[in-house]
Order: sequence, then structure tokens, then C-alpha cells
Amino acid sequence: MKKDRFEVIYSQGTLNIMEIWVDKVTGVNYLYHHTGSAGGLSPLLDREGKPVISTVTNP
Repeated sequence: MKKDRFEVIYSQGTLNIMEIWVDKVTGVNYLYHHTGSAGGLSPLLDREGKPVISTVTNP
């Protein structure tokens, strides 16, 4: 059985969707934005410009 690599840990909106995804392998957090037929994904950065990394509990 194939496991999903990404987990959605935050979601807001219905037409203008903003979500935070966590890569379960690396712990890197991504910001996903989707509106209409367009969307984008970018690493979530802290104040110093470094990626936000969550603790991986079950790789």
C-alpha cells in the first residue's frame, strides 16, 4: 500500500484556499495557495529565510 508523502496540517478558505503541507519524510513545511484554476506551492520560510521544518514522527 502506497502512503501519502504530504500531510495537510492547516487549511483555510473555500474558493481562495490557503494550506500548509508537511513533507512526512523531510519535515519541510510548504505553503499551498489555490484559487480558480491556478495554484502554487512554495517552501514556508522563517524570518531568516530558512525553511520551516517540523519534527518527523513517522517517516
